[in-house]
Order: sequence, then C-alpha cells, then structure tokens
Amino acid sequence: MALFEIGVMFAAVAGVGLLATSLNQSVIPFYILVGMLLGPHVLGAVGLPFIEETDFIEIGAELGIVFLLFFLGLEFNLNRLIANKKRISKAGTLDLGVNFGAGLILGYAIFRSLLPALIVAGIVYISSSAIITKSLIDLGWIANNESNPMLGTLVYEDLFIAVYLSVVSALVLGSGSIEAAAESIAIALGFIFFLLLLVYFGTALFEKLLNTASNEFVVLRAVGVTVFIAGAALSVGVSEAVAAFFVGMTFSSTEHVDELEHLLEPVRDIFAAVFFFWIGLVTDPLLFPAVAGLVFVAMLVTTPTKFISGYYSGKIYGLDDRRSTRVGLGMVTRGEFSLIIASVALGGAGTTLAAETANTIYAFAVGYILVMSILGTMLMQHSKLFEQKIADWRTSETSAD
Repeated sequence: MALFEIGVMFAAVAGVGLLATSLNQSVIPFYILVGMLLGPHVLGAVGLPFIEETDFIEIGAELGIVFLLFFLGLEFNLNRLIANKKRISKAGTLDLGVNFGAGLILGYAIFRSLLPALIVAGIVYISSSAIITKSLIDLGWIANNESNPMLGTLVYEDLFIAVYLSVVSALVLGSGSIEAAAESIAIALGFIFFLLLLVYFGTALFEKLLNTASNEFVVLRAVGVTVFIAGAALSVGVSEAVAAFFVGMTFSSTEHVDELEHLLEPVRDIFAAVFFFWIGLVTDPLLFPAVAGLVFVAMLVTTPTKFISGYYSGKIYGLDDRRSTRVGLGMVTRGEFSLIIASVALGGAGTTLAAETANTIYAFAVGYILVMSILGTMLMQHSKLFEQKIADWRTSETSAD
C-alpha cells in the first residue's frame, strides 16, 4: 500500500508539473497545493483515501532540502565567500535588523510576551533557502549578478538560524536555563567550525574521492559524503541544510563541479518535488480561518520589509535598480525553517508556552508559510512588472533631484 501511495505522489507531482509548465508558471506552488489536496487534511477530511506522511516522504523531504542546499554550495565556493565577506555581513545584518526586528514587534503586539515574540520573529525573518534556490535555478538567475546578494544573505540567515534554533529550543523545550542554551550553542558553533575546516582543507580529499571513470561511483560517493555529513549535523542540532551547503562549497573547489551538477541534477529535482509536496501534505487548511487575520497582517508587514532589505542588499553589492528589485522580490519567500520553528513552539505547549499560544503560533506559521511560499515564487516569476515600475520611479526621483 505504501508503494502505491508513493506512486500516486510521483504521478501527481509529474502531472501538476506538466500543468505548471504549460501555463508558464513555477512548479513550486503546484507541488505544494497537490500535496495539500491529496493529504489527510483535505481528502482525508471528507472520508476519501489519502496519502499519509510516511517515513519515505519525510526523509525524502529532508533529502530535498539537502540537495537544494548542496547545489547552492556548488555555486558559492570559499573564495567567493571570502571575497564577499564584508558585503555579506552588511547585507545579512541589514536583513536581520529589519526583518527580525519587525517580527519581534509584530509578535509582541499579538501575544504581549517575549518568548512568543521571539518565536514569531524567527518565523517571519528566515527566507526559504530551498525554495529560493529552486526558483533561481528554474528562472536562470543562478548565474546572474542578482544571485550574489541573495545567496550571501541566505548563507548569513542559515548560520544565524543555527544558533537561534539552539537558543529557542533550549528555552521552549528544555528547562529554559541559560546553561542549556549555552551548551546547544557551543555544539552548533563547534560543528559549524568543523564544516569551515572541511571547506578549507577538504578540497584535495574530495578531489581524490571523485577521481573515477564511473558515473555510478561519482554519484554514490558524492551523495554518501553529503548525506552522511548532513545527517551528522542534524544529530547534534545543526541544520542539515547548513551542513549540505558547506559540503557543496567543498566540492565547488574541485574539478568535478560540472560533472556533479550534470549527474545529480535529476536527484535534486526528484527530492525537491518530494519536499514541496511534503509541505502541502502537512499543511492543514482548516487551521487558516482562525488565524487568517494574523497571516494577512504579517503578510502586509513582512513582504515590504523583506523587499526593502533585499533591495538595499542589492545596492550594497553595487547592482542597478532592476537587479536590486529582483533581489528584494526573491527574498520574500518563507518555507522550511519557519515550519521547524513552529514545530518547536508546538512542543512547548502547556509548559513554557500556554497551549492556546503554542497552537496559535503553529497555525499562524503554517498559513504564513503557504501564503509566502506561493507569493514569493509568483513575485520572482513576474518580476519584470516590478522591475520596470521601480526603475521608472527611481528615474523620476533622480530627475526631480
């Protein structure tokens, strides 16, 4: 039965992918919506057979994140990271200050308490590395100049969120003590330091690892190393996405980058489809009515803040108005990390958080993620409309001066 459900899932994503392509739309919202439709919260709610969240789908979704971020690392080698460290720091700090700050204010205004506000801040702050990377690849922006501030800011966000999750998990799920938070942070930072050493010293080893004439062995060795290190990271509380990014950066300095991209692209796309399907599968639309107002307010507040911080991040990189507009629109998407943060909040229900507060935060996050993931991909898909308006506005403003 499980194999049949997996077959239905792949047939469904293939079908809606064909539909999205024929309509010249991004496949991501279609994958998410078909996952929601075929899941327990829609078909299951009306008594029809539905697809359950099996171990395969859950692990496949994690692999989707891993391979999407692995490809992001392939595009962002260590030399590029070092060369852009000042701009990454400036753009990332701007993004953090504007969006995390807006989230804190929004969260406190809603819940009148610091811990829920801290959780809401994380949910609305972090852009979706997986969804944005997929969109960059699909739209052909990955090789353009606008990808630099986007990828740099995503790196900054992912590193920040590794520490943030350690703190929030300790406060919500643990005793709430400073010692527990400090221990989690120390482990996370220690593993990130190990990953940095891997990037710096591991290139020669990875080069030898892939020196084989067999495509089969290239794929198996690259996947083996990537998934092993990502799994090890997750086991000590560090995001598998962060680990996969660093592994990709290590491979990016070898002579096998083009070969890896060619051989692993189908693997990435298959598991990316499972990831987006899984987002829909775990999304309960029945939660939306109770938090629709909160989601709407958050969308109105945080879409402009992300656009503004993204736009000026493009300016930090010396981009023109059109490409800076693309950066701003591209950073709007929220996704996988926001869902993880919301799950942490749910784990604290009835202990460190009031049950009603935790359930409201979770329902808000689910609705917010769905809205922002679809909105963000659509904004990127139709960016030319906004590029022209921003360019005209900037031109008229300059002429007036």
